[in-house]
Amino acid sequence: MNAKTIRILMVGLFAALTISAVSAASASASPAWRFSGTELKGTEVTLGVAVPSRLMVPSAPVVCEHFLYKMIISNSAGTGKGEVTELPLFDCTSLAEECTIKTMTAEKLPWPSHLTTVKKVNYVVIENIKVSILYGGAFCPLSEVSVPVTGSAGASFGNASETAEFSTASFTATKTELEALGSSVQWEGQFPTEAFEWSREQALTVS
Repeated sequence: MNAKTIRILMVGLFAALTISAVSAASASASPAWRFSGTELKGTEVTLGVAVPSRLMVPSAPVVCEHFLYKMIISNSAGTGKGEVTELPLFDCTSLAEECTIKTMTAEKLPWPSHLTTVKKVNYVVIENIKVSILYGGAFCPLSEVSVPVTGSAGASFGNASETAEFSTASFTATKTELEALGSSVQWEGQFPTEAFEWSREQALTVS
């Protein structure tokens, strides 16, 4: 093998390694919380409010006219983290006519969360979720039964709208799942999200 051939092979190998390194860096890059384009330093309190939001529990799906979460967010080593510390649920009813909702309560808070990117879409993933629903109604098959909804949930985050959206597509992309009564439970809702402390009225984005 002559010197010219060796040089060509070396140049080609270097180019291939460079492309591989760039691709690996892009694939492994994790998104961070930002306000007005600047990476968040320290912590911030955010609130997300959905009007309405649904939990598609088997036999007796639930819709809450006011579904709110409070999440304390931060960045660690360039990756967005968080904790859902409050999840008050208001005006909740069952889509099954024979059932009522006596109570619906978030339990075992806080729930950890983190940001991730799947196929160039940014997601908020919430883990260790537990919501207990107590049903009522004389003819409801779940009457006086407390049904726990447990698992994890992923929501896509839209920077333009500053909104986290839970959907079938977001659950599939993040490989998350909620369960109740031995079956999967879909969470549907859009949560416009904003800061309520140091970064109030600044645009919240993920990148």
